[in-house]
Amino acid sequence: MTDLTKTPVKDQDRRGLGDAIRDWWDGLSRPGQWAVGVPVIAVLAILPLYPPPLIDTPGVSFGGVMAQFAMYALIAIGLNVVVGQAGLLDLGYVGFYAVGAYTVGLLTSPNSPWNQTDGGWLDPSWAWLACLPIAVALTAFAGLVLGAPTLRLRGDYLAIVTLGFGEIVRLMADNLEELTNGSLGLSKIAYPEVGESEAHPGGYFSPGNLGDPDSSNPLERANNGTWWFWLGMALVVVVLLVIGNLERSRVGRSWVAIREDEDAAEIMGVPTFKFKLWAFVIGASVGGLSGAMYAGQVTYVNPKQFDIILSMLFLCAVVLGGSGNKLGVIVGAFLIAYLPMRLQSVQLVSSESTGYLLLGLDIALLVGLWLLWRWRGAALGVWARRGVITVSIFAVVFGLLLLGSVLLFRKGGAQTLGDLKYFYFGIALVVMMILRPQGLFPVRQKLLTYGRQVYQAVVRKPAAELIGAGR
Repeated sequence: MTDLTKTPVKDQDRRGLGDAIRDWWDGLSRPGQWAVGVPVIAVLAILPLYPPPLIDTPGVSFGGVMAQFAMYALIAIGLNVVVGQAGLLDLGYVGFYAVGAYTVGLLTSPNSPWNQTDGGWLDPSWAWLACLPIAVALTAFAGLVLGAPTLRLRGDYLAIVTLGFGEIVRLMADNLEELTNGSLGLSKIAYPEVGESEAHPGGYFSPGNLGDPDSSNPLERANNGTWWFWLGMALVVVVLLVIGNLERSRVGRSWVAIREDEDAAEIMGVPTFKFKLWAFVIGASVGGLSGAMYAGQVTYVNPKQFDIILSMLFLCAVVLGGSGNKLGVIVGAFLIAYLPMRLQSVQLVSSESTGYLLLGLDIALLVGLWLLWRWRGAALGVWARRGVITVSIFAVVFGLLLLGSVLLFRKGGAQTLGDLKYFYFGIALVVMMILRPQGLFPVRQKLLTYGRQVYQAVVRKPAAELIGAGR
């Protein structure tokens, strides 16, 4: 007799590890998910205190790298609302990031005429915390001002307008010298003054807190980057809860409908302009939150920190991780923040002779792949052909990097891989578009209303019994 509860063998073969983990996670109850998620968050929290040698970043504080990851994760979640869930191509998201950072800078920096910490209504001890909701509100208002006249545009036209917005914000910060101090920027920006003591005169979040690696007390061992990472993790959890609830509401269903087919959504009665504006405002506010964190951590902002290429990097995190998947874009943000710092100490070649040797091996590999494609290409399977194409692309890129390193060789290596982050992230995007355009962790649509109850009812194993004539 046939058991209809079993998945066909072919379908099981197609399922990967990611699908198995996703199904296992979806099968858990809400308390069960929290029971798994909380220990994972705890492990991530102690990771900067005891970084494993394999993932540590030589020459750079691992806590600082993780703090940057937390800020990029916030940005990726906010941009994912706009790009991944509502399907709006925003190329100027760095503008909201800059608005949030400059809001804190203008209100707390001694270089600003609007400084409120020197006899104003802001006390230096809690100035940054008070500026945080102001930065979120102003960036939300900026999203409203930008979205109201432009969201009737679609596709490339909307992308061009948002690209212009990001450049307008940067140029305004550069040219309004009386207000923003121009290219010199704003320094001595406020940060949370928590835990002030003789050992930590500025508190735990102070740039002068380097931590004590020999201490067994986690609060003393953590440097300022680790403290910012912990604060960023708390904000990421809060934002994920808010965005997750929106996804399961009428707002989230409207975003999905607009992303899939805006005209069809409009015909079915969805007020598309209203919900696109919602997405823009919510995404902008999350970007402003991250910008406020950035200003507090580095205590200095200037226009060069918010160039348009940074906006492309944020979009790269969303595309690589999986557009529309909240946890996927967080993984993408980690790759964007961590890999350049990890590779900063990795030199491509250690000597000129090694460079020529590797270049010769690379050319031999390319010749072998070309011969394989020419004589056996038609007999190769689909995945084998994709593998040959992928390896060929990486071989060409590696050969060009080697050639540049050999021709421009300096003692210790011509370049570090961390200096080429935009280059290899661009190559990664090209490869992803060929082999996996949905990203590393693609989004899976499921029932939003009573989805968990329906899922559990369907996948729950029934009592073993026969079906059909043998019953």
